[in-house]
Amino acid sequence: MFRAIREQIDTVFRGDPAAKSALEIFFCYPGFHAILLHRTAHRLHQAGFMLLARIISQLNRALTGIEIHPGASIGRRCFIDHGMGVVVGETTEIGDDVLMYQGVTLGGTGKEKGKRHPTIGNNVVIGTGAKILGNITVGNHTKIGAGSVVIRSVPDHSTVVGVPGRVVRARVDTGDNLEHGNLPDPEGQLIDDLTRRIEQLETQIRLLAEERLAGRR
Repeated sequence: MFRAIREQIDTVFRGDPAAKSALEIFFCYPGFHAILLHRTAHRLHQAGFMLLARIISQLNRALTGIEIHPGASIGRRCFIDHGMGVVVGETTEIGDDVLMYQGVTLGGTGKEKGKRHPTIGNNVVIGTGAKILGNITVGNHTKIGAGSVVIRSVPDHSTVVGVPGRVVRARVDTGDNLEHGNLPDPEGQLIDDLTRRIEQLETQIRLLAEERLAGRR
């Protein structure tokens, strides 16, 4: 237990440059509390103590603002930064070294049975307010941009942005940073491309009109 607490504290230090001390993390970080409480609830859930596990998960939600179903599986060194409004569904599977920001939802798409929540790979970063929905897989070393809605599986080493989420960049780095202010904008790029094409067509039409007018003279 103490080893798990130490590892989680070290994870917060790596993920948050604002963390000043182990005591600050232990008393003031809701993401830290949420992960530790979930691990207890998950063990009880696996042992068949469903009601007690749900009670602990609801206590976790009330204390931290982070709702994690006790059936969800979370790997090692997961860090939930700030965390208010994070929701993790029952059949979610999260790999190792995953970083999630506030407002993230790992949810389902309806009332289907069985595996109905996402599987998140290792070394994944999920930006603020992102929604990953349904029985899909997010590959290793993937970055999900803030506010994105992901409803289809994503390959390894990708960056995903938009609604619905689109893969806009293949990445080969394995760093944890997600440059929220420097993400591609596929819709904006499409509008820029269309604008340039319209300008080109207008220029061609104007030249043709001038040539026709000159020919008449």
